[in-house]
Amino acid sequence: EKVAIEYLNLCDWDVEASIDYFYDTPVLVDDALLEELYNRYKGKLLFQFIAFSTYHPNIDMISVDGITLLCNDLEVDPQDIIMLVISWHMNASTMCEYSKMEFLQGLQELSVDTVEKFRDKISYIRSELNDENKFHDIYNFAFSWAKEKKKCHLLDHWCQFLQDMTNNQGRTVKFA
Repeated sequence: EKVAIEYLNLCDWDVEASIDYFYDTPVLVDDALLEELYNRYKGKLLFQFIAFSTYHPNIDMISVDGITLLCNDLEVDPQDIIMLVISWHMNASTMCEYSKMEFLQGLQELSVDTVEKFRDKISYIRSELNDENKFHDIYNFAFSWAKEKKKCHLLDHWCQFLQDMTNNQGRTVKFA
């Protein structure tokens, strides 16, 4: 409400102009606050609240426990679809993980540098599901995101099985 009044004042109480100004004017975020926010969630063990040791491969990642802590801070259920939309904003390459770059760029895109600002942005993020174009993008993101990565497809296994079986019987067969 305070932000709306501020933008209305800046635009002489012209509602359309203030809405346009709000969406067209990038809000700068504090890089130090972004870094602090990232460090709050990276490599966290939810129940112990300690960082993983330096040799842990996910040291510079926000993993499941860090995301769960983020959900608690945002007062959002981890299974809420809003987390999918947030992951879309982060352009997360792996489910239940945010790299440092993904997290920081996602928050910059959302103009968020504190938990409070992030929490205030939740209703806007949720409303993006009502935008047909964004919904389409989110759906495509979720579809490709949920596919198993770096795994052979069943067809590949089947072709290999058939090739092995026919080779064992003295026949030579090659599948593409």
